[in-house]
Order: sequence, then structure tokens, then C-alpha cells
Amino acid sequence: MKQENYELFKSSGTDEITEVLSKELKFRNEQAFWGDKVIPFTQAILSVLIPLRDTNKLFTPEGESVDELTPELFLKWSDFVSLKSLAFSIQRSNKLEDESKTDIDLKILGDYLSHYNVNLEDELLDFPISHYNLHQGVSNVIKSLL
Repeated sequence: MKQENYELFKSSGTDEITEVLSKELKFRNEQAFWGDKVIPFTQAILSVLIPLRDTNKLFTPEGESVDELTPELFLKWSDFVSLKSLAFSIQRSNKLEDESKTDIDLKILGDYLSHYNVNLEDELLDFPISHYNLHQGVSNVIKSLL
């Protein structure tokens, strides 16, 4: 991972991070197919991770609290199953009535997941394996850019 990406994830917003990835995609001359997938996927993940970062409530897919948003943490959440789990965790937390409530807007992530047939009403319902495989490829492209 490039050292400047650690600072980028530590303090920048979604627009800055996606701009860097977009420039890298163009620089590496990746196929347009990947560019059409990488940026929306990144925006969906960051729409939740950045508010968690800014409220000091970041955690790993394993449930461990962490202090900083790093490229590695971002990549952990880019696993499609983990991302689905994150959406449901935030949804449950948003319903709480105490100080552990997150109040994070799930619209961008929810719209993204719905587009890939993730049922946002029932966590136990699965999504097509082809969507998981596609997102593994997108995650691999993102990893190569970072």
C-alpha cells in the first residue's frame, strides 16, 4: 500500500478518496467495466465508514473497535458478505435509543446493495453468488490501485 493512501483514508472524504482511485484507474488504463464498478462500490462503502470514522465508532468485520480508517480496513469491508453485515449492524444500531446509537445514513449503501439483489429486510436471505464473485473482482482491482 502506498503511504499517502494511509493519510488519505485517515482524514479525507469520499470525494477525495474516489478521485484518487479514479485517477489511478485512468493511469493504469483499466477496462471501463472496472471503472464503472469501482467508484460506486467505493462510494457505498465510504458512505458508512467515513461517518463511523468521524464519530470514533469504527470497527472491523470481526467486531473489534479500531481507531483509524486504513486501506486495509476498507478492503476488509469490501468483502460483499461483510458489507451486507455492516449494513444490518448499522441499521440495528440506528434503532437504538441510547448513546451507542450511530445515526448513520444508509441510503447510499442501501441503494447500492439493493441494486445487487441484497434483501435489506431479512438478513438471512442470501444474494446471487455471481454478485459476490463480481465484487471479489472489484475488490481486487481496488487493492491493486491502493
